[in-house]
Amino acid sequence: MRTQHRTARTARLALAALLVAAPATVAAAGAVHAAPAPAAGSVRLAAVGLDDPHKKDIAMQLVSSAENSSLDWKAQYKYIEDINDGRGYTAGIIGFCSGTGDMLELVEHYTDLKPGNILAKYLPALRKVNGTDSHSGLGSAFERDWATAAKDTVFQQAQNEERDRVYFNPSVNQAKADGLRALGQFVYYDAIVMHGPGTSSDSFGGIRAAALKKAKSPAQGGDEATYLKAFLDARKVVMKQEEAHADTSRVDTEQLVFLNARNFDLNPPLKWKVYGDSYVINS
Repeated sequence: MRTQHRTARTARLALAALLVAAPATVAAAGAVHAAPAPAAGSVRLAAVGLDDPHKKDIAMQLVSSAENSSLDWKAQYKYIEDINDGRGYTAGIIGFCSGTGDMLELVEHYTDLKPGNILAKYLPALRKVNGTDSHSGLGSAFERDWATAAKDTVFQQAQNEERDRVYFNPSVNQAKADGLRALGQFVYYDAIVMHGPGTSSDSFGGIRAAALKKAKSPAQGGDEATYLKAFLDARKVVMKQEEAHADTSRVDTEQLVFLNARNFDLNPPLKWKVYGDSYVINS
């Protein structure tokens, strides 16, 4: 069961066009620091992006440690709960919310892939409650049917595809355009999962804009560590604006740990804490 709340995903969810893109000039190779040598006995991974299948799985485990207090992100397809944050139901592998539009879009996509599925009958109710915390037309029957649908590989596919379309691909693409390696790509991804896409000050785009006022991105000739620190500082400001996120340990004892170790390629072994719980990914 998820123990921490996510902040609002502002407005209807958008694609990469809503991310605040900054024209970039490619930084000189010397502007980006090399990652440290891995610990003795560890497997050295090639410097690849977060869209590498293994790195993507690591990213999902890292997010799940904060969102679900578990590294088993594939067990979360069936997750559904109202965490009393004003966004209605939060569900699935990335926390699709009935009040913010992405749950509606997920069920619409599922229905495109598999007409007549067990959740299709709830589309009118999901459209009505969008933008509210209401359970009208949903309730316990919807919760049971969600858990049933989660056993369907087509619904799992739909969740994966909506995660990638709305969150993973836009954040990773923007990070690459900003000259960031796997750690920076994860930093962007975790931020967009919690704060949502958009350009408002409390969204991913707003956080990125605030960071760019403090430091240049590597693509602009800036130092990678300095820029990522500015981004994480800007994110913490936004997190502290909402009581549910006053605990910023997913930044302080996770992402900053990797940054301080200069593990820009996000290579295992990875050790971190979230909300006081310890986790490790060895390979």
